[in-house]
Amino acid sequence: MNDTSRRQFLQTTAAVVASTAWWAVEAAQLNGERPEQDASVRVVNPRDRVPVSFIIDDSTCLVNLAYFAMPQFSETWPQRLDYQKPWATWPREIPDSFVRRFGEWCAERGVRGKYSIVPQPACVGWVDRELPGWSHRQLEDSLQLVRELMLPNWDIHPEMATHTRVIDTKTGRPFPERGPEWMENWQWTDGKSVDQLADYLTYSLQILKNAGLPCDGITTPGGFAGKVVPELAQATLQSVRHVYGSEIPHYFKFLYTDDRSVVPRVEYARGLDGNDPECVVSIIGCTGDWFGGWDGAEPGSPDQFITADLSSGRMVDVIEKQEPAIMVCHWPGMYYNGTEHGFKVFQTVVDRLHQRFDNLHWMKLSQISRYWAAKELTTMIRINNDISFVAPFSSPDFTLLLPGAEATSIRLQHKNSDILLRSIPERRQLTAGTCCKTNDGWLACFDLPKGQSVLRMSNPEK
Repeated sequence: MNDTSRRQFLQTTAAVVASTAWWAVEAAQLNGERPEQDASVRVVNPRDRVPVSFIIDDSTCLVNLAYFAMPQFSETWPQRLDYQKPWATWPREIPDSFVRRFGEWCAERGVRGKYSIVPQPACVGWVDRELPGWSHRQLEDSLQLVRELMLPNWDIHPEMATHTRVIDTKTGRPFPERGPEWMENWQWTDGKSVDQLADYLTYSLQILKNAGLPCDGITTPGGFAGKVVPELAQATLQSVRHVYGSEIPHYFKFLYTDDRSVVPRVEYARGLDGNDPECVVSIIGCTGDWFGGWDGAEPGSPDQFITADLSSGRMVDVIEKQEPAIMVCHWPGMYYNGTEHGFKVFQTVVDRLHQRFDNLHWMKLSQISRYWAAKELTTMIRINNDISFVAPFSSPDFTLLLPGAEATSIRLQHKNSDILLRSIPERRQLTAGTCCKTNDGWLACFDLPKGQSVLRMSNPEK
């Protein structure tokens, strides 16, 4: 892919252009190990519903990243008109009152997703130490708000260290050199090794850990690691496991708004039969930022997501394909310089989605990652009416479609537990511990335990 940042890309096009280099990068990714899975057993979406999620980029504590990043981007690319905007007239702060209003509205509707906390936002300061321009008490209150309000429903990601200039991880200061090759969004990552990227990711993650924020994944700023994606995937796996001990690290880099699949990619799986299995999951967004742009200066419309008559739009297309439908936005565009235009667009989109569909399942990125890791990496062997599992990772709401199956009862046995799945009349009522008869078999939903377990279907009486 060329060096145009994802942020500019989201502003200027509604379709991802697949160049030869882009496809070459994707082809270089390695799936790793894959286990035996019986073809007569089909893992469907959790609870037989479509996962939906919301990715928020460029967010952090208090700092309006667009205000502080725009002059740095303009200095780097003085010829680009999209960086010649009146940033000095914008607010320097996105207040916690907006975070609270947004978080409470989402919590009431079950909305889940990912919320970035840029560790050293645009070199303004450090979220684990000081943000010059705000008191230490204000920073601590902002962090506490994120812990209490956002963490239950949102994954926290670093978006590298600054989202602007590259930091010398030995000093914590920006490198003195200027230019695109010294900006996180552009060329600095070209040619970097796994170890070099892991060092930078580890530095960024450690700041958030110092601030008392958990992380299971990372988000790339702009074009970060665009030419070294295999190295990025492996560096994410190493750094997130090293700093947080996370079982299933994930990363967000790609979004597609064309006909390509947006199903998560489970990569670099290994050790599935051992005590320390590992993999990394690439989460893929399905929309552009059609809310308010990365800088809060590009007004969006809900109709690109779902039209007022609820009949069409990008989200409708993806949900009807039964693929995870993950929207993408930027925090300055949500706030939209105090008018909250992007947030209003989002509210309309969510309301329309819930009017149109009754089969949505809001999930955090870490939850989607765990489900897909279990889906692809669990050994499943069927012998008559018994299905044996060897799961390297546990997963809530693991849901199987068993076409042609006939049973009077279904039980899950694991070690000393024996759980009878309760039969329910409607598939929309599926939750963990239930099963439902379909026209051509059964749906079974249960919490898949790590290790060995067996799903037993009793034979119907003749």
